[in-house]
Amino acid sequence: MTAERMLRGIAAGAAMAASVIFAATPAWAADPSTGTSQPTAVATATATPTPTPPPIPDDPKDPERALEYWLDGAKIRQAWSVTRGKGVKIAVIDTGIGKPPVIFDGAVAGGTDVSGVGSPDGRTPVGVRDPNHGSWVASLAAGRGNPDGTGMIGVAPEAQLLSVSMGFPGSSSTVPFTEQVVDGMRWAVDNGADIINLSFTTNTLDWDESWDEAFLYAFEHDVVVIVAAGNRGSGTSMIGAPATIPGVLTVGGVDQTGIASQGASTQGITIGISAPSESLLGVSADGTLRSWDGTSGAAPIVAGAAALVRAAHPDLDAANVINRLIRTAVPVPDMTGTPDPLYGYGLLDAHAAVTASLPTVSSNPMGDLREWVRVYRRAEAPEQPKPDATSQAVEVPPLPPVEQPPEAGSPLLPTPESLRYGTLPLLALTVPGILVALGVTAAARRIRSERGRRTPTP
Repeated sequence: MTAERMLRGIAAGAAMAASVIFAATPAWAADPSTGTSQPTAVATATATPTPTPPPIPDDPKDPERALEYWLDGAKIRQAWSVTRGKGVKIAVIDTGIGKPPVIFDGAVAGGTDVSGVGSPDGRTPVGVRDPNHGSWVASLAAGRGNPDGTGMIGVAPEAQLLSVSMGFPGSSSTVPFTEQVVDGMRWAVDNGADIINLSFTTNTLDWDESWDEAFLYAFEHDVVVIVAAGNRGSGTSMIGAPATIPGVLTVGGVDQTGIASQGASTQGITIGISAPSESLLGVSADGTLRSWDGTSGAAPIVAGAAALVRAAHPDLDAANVINRLIRTAVPVPDMTGTPDPLYGYGLLDAHAAVTASLPTVSSNPMGDLREWVRVYRRAEAPEQPKPDATSQAVEVPPLPPVEQPPEAGSPLLPTPESLRYGTLPLLALTVPGILVALGVTAAARRIRSERGRRTPTP
């Protein structure tokens, strides 16, 4: 835990002295009469009064904010009564956070490019396909909104952003994709990221071995890593890396009613929590508002919620931040257990994650990458027995000297070995054979001669 986070924890101690017992029904559902989302959760809480921050400029009747159904469905507005993510840094490793007006004013605290084709500050969109992807992701996580409370707003509107621009496979990047991920992860950690958002997948369960150390570097520096599960509609048939890496919080997608999305998500056992992935909003680099689908948007919604938790509980480490998010998630009736391959531990409930009273955990509930590496990458060999300090060395007599080979002679003359093992045995077999053949021939001639004498004349 960093010294900065410890200081924030001391300052927030009085504000969060609450004991909360939370219970809720499914988190959101669409209102069939209006087509907008209305909260359907019923919550009961017992807590001591706590100071609340000044009201955030927020006009729920604004047309753009009315489209952000997750603000009420996932109880993000309720969580704002406690915190808006101030003091927390979210690193967005993506195509780069653009420079549209207002939405990111004062939000981006730094950046870099790891693709080799972007600008040094990471603010120039990279790639020919969806270069605005990073801007959409960032606006969902920590967009500021307009000062009058209108316009799109992010989940953690007072959190800071770090922009790491990268090129996805098939882009014009001059750096291999695996190296970009490693460089981006390390830069984000070294520049104070509390949360890293990765809204991409590889459509394969395995990952490059270089990612082991990069993700371990993040975990060892107390960083929460949020990863998108991928989308069937875009060709992702399975949850792939980095969503399969132990220790990351993988986010699955649901529709406006909280049902697992068929096209804008994939499903699998590594999902930890679910969030909206359909009919999302995002602000492009040129400032235009865009509607889009995918767990690429569900992940930053959860990343923003993680920022709220870290701001409200700066004394908690990354494992306990993740634990709060999944343990306060709202179960779905279709779930068969936890984690469920469709929903993980359930639907995001930001207010419960911020306010609930939970016991702390000592390990990451999403797994231990270091243990996985030990078992599957370089399993430790059994320890070799050490020699006894009291044992005496045994002297071994020297071996006899090696016989020198004889000097090479003429290849046309026989050697003693060739005479002994070749010529003499051959003579021993050949001479008797010749004598036998001669005797047989002489006997045959004698027999024919005798027969000729005995033949009568006509």
